[in-house]
Amino acid sequence: MGGDRAPHEIVRGAIAARDELGIEVLLVGPDDGTLGDTKGIPVLRASEVIAMDDDPARAVRTKKDSTLVRCAESVRDGQACAMVSAGNTGATMASALLRMGRISGVSRPAIATPLPVLGANPSILIDAGANPECTADWLLQFAQMSSAYVTARYGRANPTVALLSIGEEPTKGNALVKDAHELFRGNASINFIGNVEGRDLLAGRADIIVTDGFTGNVALKSLEGAVGAFNAILRSAINSSLSARMAGLLLRGPLTPYARSVDPDETGGAMLLGVEGVCIISHGSSSARAIKNAIAAANVMVTQNLVERIRVAVAPVERPPQ
Repeated sequence: MGGDRAPHEIVRGAIAARDELGIEVLLVGPDDGTLGDTKGIPVLRASEVIAMDDDPARAVRTKKDSTLVRCAESVRDGQACAMVSAGNTGATMASALLRMGRISGVSRPAIATPLPVLGANPSILIDAGANPECTADWLLQFAQMSSAYVTARYGRANPTVALLSIGEEPTKGNALVKDAHELFRGNASINFIGNVEGRDLLAGRADIIVTDGFTGNVALKSLEGAVGAFNAILRSAINSSLSARMAGLLLRGPLTPYARSVDPDETGGAMLLGVEGVCIISHGSSSARAIKNAIAAANVMVTQNLVERIRVAVAPVERPPQ
């Protein structure tokens, strides 16, 4: 029931995941006909819905029969292997954390969001909004968790890690970034390459870009706004005259792959790392295609045993006795 286009686009995406990809899906929602024809996909009954403007923590505590809470419980109880939601982001995180629990050793779960890179796998931005205030130790765990994630999802061994700052030099940035830089540089568990700037977010400079949740969310929303503005400018230019429309038709083919690479529906959503289960947070405006792709990504993460990979990544290194 979550998302701007729920429930029908969500149901359509689930049906597509089953029929086109062969993935078993369990829908969570009311059994009063609101979901429409689910084409035989089973429905786990939940009578309440957490709205997009509900306070996340309060809603999870008070709406115990909500779709999000029941969804997280289904993973905890072994009815499902992963949860996918396009609903209230904070409530999705709270449901996953409070019902699934946190992986032992993880200080704070974080949101890992794919950023498009032309001609290559996406870069991963972490944290994209879960933790507005952070410590350097948390940022190191974000780097460790997302390194395990990138290896599991994209098959990239020893992925490169960078810190988001206002300059490439180690001396640039606020106290958090400087402390994290020093901590990252001396840690063998990650492949740290230094700082990157905001202009590098889509350049593929690093496989993983680490920041605090406040900065990361501002950066992510800024990118979304910039891409949206550019698309509006492009449409306006193409429709400005007959010759421009003809040129637009000629460019449609070459531009299509690039348009697809920056389409958030292609990735399906962001991954919540650090909880005892696979959890994907899809965009609020997700289409059926986005939901299908999110389910596909969740299926890969379960198959690749992401939770256990993260457990190993954050485990303290046992040093031999002196």
